[in-house]
Amino acid sequence: MTQWIPGWTTRRPEQGDLILALAGSGVVKPETGWLHGRDSALFSDGLPEAVSLGSYDGRDVFVTELPESTIGDRDVIPLRDALLMLSDAPADMLSTGFQVWQWWRDHRYCGRCGEKTGFHPRERAKWCEPCGIPWYPRLAPCVIVVIRRDDRLLLARSSRVKRHFYSLIAGFVEPGESLEGAVHREVKEETGLDVTNIRYHASQPWPFPHQLMVGFFADYAGGELVLQEDELAHADWFLPGDTPPVPPETTISGRLIRAMENEISRGGIPV
Repeated sequence: MTQWIPGWTTRRPEQGDLILALAGSGVVKPETGWLHGRDSALFSDGLPEAVSLGSYDGRDVFVTELPESTIGDRDVIPLRDALLMLSDAPADMLSTGFQVWQWWRDHRYCGRCGEKTGFHPRERAKWCEPCGIPWYPRLAPCVIVVIRRDDRLLLARSSRVKRHFYSLIAGFVEPGESLEGAVHREVKEETGLDVTNIRYHASQPWPFPHQLMVGFFADYAGGELVLQEDELAHADWFLPGDTPPVPPETTISGRLIRAMENEISRGGIPV
């Protein structure tokens, strides 16, 4: 069984290592799999700066970004398409790669004094020697919630996303706010509804650009649908098995929807 293990080293890639090659917001995909060997012709002019990610089947993995001029006719798969449409995509590894590379690129210089940063000697962090402070990869917590009303669940279509998926209410956690408080606030702001019986279900890293999605179930407590139009184009209550197109189960939204459909189908209304 293929095994992906996140990890960290300060060394440069060597023969036998694997490379996740990025180009803008996409993955430069080899003919098979998702990783290139260090000796790939893709790097015949030299390997650009590369950063450690972990290991895949016991081989160290690094991430790098290539200029479009060096890619030629090779396939570049947009990250969002890989995570939403391709069941064979190693979602955890791709998510880690994009988030680590963005952190590396965005913290080349200290945000406090402007000096160039270097490797932290013991952990995944950029280190500013003059300030004596580390700069860690950024994580932005977001809540996402599936709401149940009797035997139906609430699904909504974004006014910003072109794909015709219906999905769930989601939003960033504000400073000083609990996860449950963020659920209450986001639901109220975007739909006008009140919820109760909030309970944690699952989480998923989501590299657009560095979210950690924290998934919840909740029950309808009152109110009528009044949509925040700059966020939602449409929302309604749907019976399990009679929903519009929803995200696949490679996403936390898809898994939350399926889990709630299963809960409703098993019978009984949560108290």
